[in-house]
Amino acid sequence: MPSVDPVQTHRYTTPAVALHWLLALMLFGSFSFGLYMTELPFSPTRLKLYNWHKWAGITILALSLLRLVWRATHRPPPDVAMPAWQARIAHATHQLLYLLFFAVPLVGWAYSSAAGFPIVWFGVLPLPDFVPVDKALAEALKPWHGRLAWLMAALVLLHVAGALKHQFIDRDGLIDRMRLRRG
Repeated sequence: MPSVDPVQTHRYTTPAVALHWLLALMLFGSFSFGLYMTELPFSPTRLKLYNWHKWAGITILALSLLRLVWRATHRPPPDVAMPAWQARIAHATHQLLYLLFFAVPLVGWAYSSAAGFPIVWFGVLPLPDFVPVDKALAEALKPWHGRLAWLMAALVLLHVAGALKHQFIDRDGLIDRMRLRRG
């Protein structure tokens, strides 16, 4: 009878791993774009970057929905043994991250709609306005998009710090569950 590799049985599925890393890259890129573009003077480059940022946000929203559906229909591997307080922090962080995967792009979409700047995904697919044009609402939403993005960045750093702790201090194989497979 063939032996079963315990690392393989405790891994996330390939689609879950792919979605995790694709979203991680997109979140990093979108956050970086957001920081960079807001400091630019009004120009064609700034407008182009805003559109790219919006496209990334809508793509992040779509991939987050796909990730949530995948997660709801596929059991994750068993948790790595850790103290209860660490498990509570890890679960709370993951739940808040999932919430922010939706909240940040939706608030950005609402802001863009309220400001009267429609989103045309990749310059091809016009998306409906999320809210009606309303300058006062746009001004109220604008800072919340940034605040929520900063909160998500802080939680991502907490998530990464926890993963690194498991890798280099606990040495419990937690990161192996989310590694991309080779070959």
